[in-house]
Amino acid sequence: MSKPSLGVLIAAGIGLGGLGFVILLVLMILLHTGSAPAIEVTAVYTVIPAPTSTSLPDAFQAPTATSTIDPLLNPTGIRLGGYVQVYGTGGEGLRLRMKPGTSSAVMFLAMEEEVFQVLDGPVPADGYVWWYLQAPYDKNRSGWAAADFLKIVELTPQP
Repeated sequence: MSKPSLGVLIAAGIGLGGLGFVILLVLMILLHTGSAPAIEVTAVYTVIPAPTSTSLPDAFQAPTATSTIDPLLNPTGIRLGGYVQVYGTGGEGLRLRMKPGTSSAVMFLAMEEEVFQVLDGPVPADGYVWWYLQAPYDKNRSGWAAADFLKIVELTPQP
């Protein structure tokens, strides 16, 4: 006699499990006396949409720090203390890394159109210019990002 294959065993287990469920359901229906009032159950769920863009707090104050950065490393005009937005990822997001470079560990995935403040850089590595970014709403969302997927966000201070 040959041994049954793993697929046959899995199918038999699923079939027996489904059969057990049907038997249990039939028994519950047969044992139900009808004396208790029927309870209507309504499923409740909450839809949490994914963010599509990041807005900054109303109390934003424009940074006053200036820095001199080699224009050859920074043709995009990104500056320290300024704000940038993730773009050009085709909706896939941008990997923010522990250190500048494509081989560095990924800290998290920034979403398309998410806004960050520039805290350090530029650093050339692996054919990209890298900037250290931090989310204005969460100090834990920070890491190095390639400038090719960033665009400057011009903000006007709130009165």
